[in-house]
Amino acid sequence: MLENPRSPRVRAVAKLTKRSARTETGLFLLEGPQSVREALTYRPEAIVELFATPHGWEKHADIRAAAAEAGVDVEYVSEDVLHAMADTVTPQGLVAVVRQTPTSVRDIFDAAPRLVAICEEVRDPGNLGTIIRAADAAGADAVVLTGRTVDPYNPKVVRATTGSLFHLPVSVGSELDEVVRRAHDAGLQILAADVKGDDLLAARADGVLGASTAWLFGNEARGLEDEALTRADRVLRLPIFGRAESLNLATAASVCLYESAFAQRAASTG
Repeated sequence: MLENPRSPRVRAVAKLTKRSARTETGLFLLEGPQSVREALTYRPEAIVELFATPHGWEKHADIRAAAAEAGVDVEYVSEDVLHAMADTVTPQGLVAVVRQTPTSVRDIFDAAPRLVAICEEVRDPGNLGTIIRAADAAGADAVVLTGRTVDPYNPKVVRATTGSLFHLPVSVGSELDEVVRRAHDAGLQILAADVKGDDLLAARADGVLGASTAWLFGNEARGLEDEALTRADRVLRLPIFGRAESLNLATAASVCLYESAFAQRAASTG
């Protein structure tokens, strides 16, 4: 059992809360049973190390079974060590070190997707994680993050995805122009979500939402820059029926992705 929270090995794991360490190693940190469970189910080959307190390991029979089936060994650690490794105050007895497995933007669009979320300069980790989770829930084929968007392997992003990071391809680091070009070459329209756009209800009536689509989402505070808006085939906004000043980015993105998912499924069933 690892019991010294100041040991070099523990410190190496704890450093993964920093982007510099994640970039250098190509690894990231998972915390808690839900994230570990999803990694074991969908990407067990990416798990490099799995740590657990004896109590945390005993508590989750399904995780023990999944680890055994995947051939992933667990190393016991003390509560102090687990807290030293983790980014959260309550990691719930489980922490894993996992290899980053981004998908190239070329492979994403070569796979003929029908629904994609593009995030341009999304800076809030909670928002990005929620968008990835919403894209997964809406049945999107991928999420593409441009170079100015927050690191998807940031611990706060990973937690906010609640495991969806392991369910669909995520591309990182491409420039928006390249992403738009590849999306158009793959036959997708670019719909930008922005308060400067047309009412989304009109697009629903026009049947626009049923086509293969890449939704473009911008910065939480500024939205999309004018230059980015020119890359879109159409700019749409969600109507505000109540007194709210605006919608949170992740909430708006969730609505947009589901609007397309509903329309695409209706179109496919005739």
